[in-house]
Amino acid sequence: MDTSKDLDERSMSDAWAYLQAQASEGIPLKPNAYRLAFGDPEFLLRRETRGIRLQLELLKPDLDQTEMGVENTIVVFGSARFSSPETAQQLLNEAQQNGDVHALMEANRHMRNAGYYDLARRFGHIVATHCAALPENERMYICTGGGPGIMEAANRGAKEAGALTIGLNIALPHEQHANPYVTPSLSFKFHYFAVRKMHFMMRAKAMVAFPGGFGTLDELFEVITLVQTKKSAPVPIILFGKDYWKRLINMDVMVEEGAVSESDLELFKFTDDPQEAWDTIQAFYKL
Repeated sequence: MDTSKDLDERSMSDAWAYLQAQASEGIPLKPNAYRLAFGDPEFLLRRETRGIRLQLELLKPDLDQTEMGVENTIVVFGSARFSSPETAQQLLNEAQQNGDVHALMEANRHMRNAGYYDLARRFGHIVATHCAALPENERMYICTGGGPGIMEAANRGAKEAGALTIGLNIALPHEQHANPYVTPSLSFKFHYFAVRKMHFMMRAKAMVAFPGGFGTLDELFEVITLVQTKKSAPVPIILFGKDYWKRLINMDVMVEEGAVSESDLELFKFTDDPQEAWDTIQAFYKL
């Protein structure tokens, strides 16, 4: 006799098989009131079911990371537009051959910023190498937005040291894929920025922000705000690239105008050295 568990599993597998058959045949789904609710994409994508989608997007990466033993992460933010030294050199060679002045300017900028890629890669490698010697429940894993540039570099350094790496990617109007250095079973794709940012914080033991654009600033200041307002436990927040950050934002102005307290500037630290960044994290946790 079939148990209720067998019947439940059969119902779910039947619903999934039906959806797969529709997709493989290229047959568009039509509204069907009789379709099981969890196997009905049209139902799940309604405005009224947004809360369910938010819950699923929160739950799936959490369960998968727990099953893989990932409980502590070091989150690395930074520009998706910075090239690896290899790619930057190739762009420079092409620009020099073509004699295109604009392309040469772009290539020189890529070469300059490729230094940050290399430093992020070294940081990821340092973290993974040191954490491999820690007890499993104390290990910290590199977690990024899963995309190219600085994110790729940090994931790459950790993977080259033999560690698991996490990527929390986001669906964007322009197609974006996870970088090849994210562990496949820890490569997640989000629709909601808010849920993605919650996942960055849920396991984070430190935040390292390399030079970046609007997305990096958004993520950085959300973390600073959460720690400042004590919505999150204190964690090391490291701004990598003193020249970039101090040219971009004059934090002292906020103190001078009374917008923040002088003590708030102690929530983060500047550095240009991957080892110093790791030493700061080690000192914070007395590793």
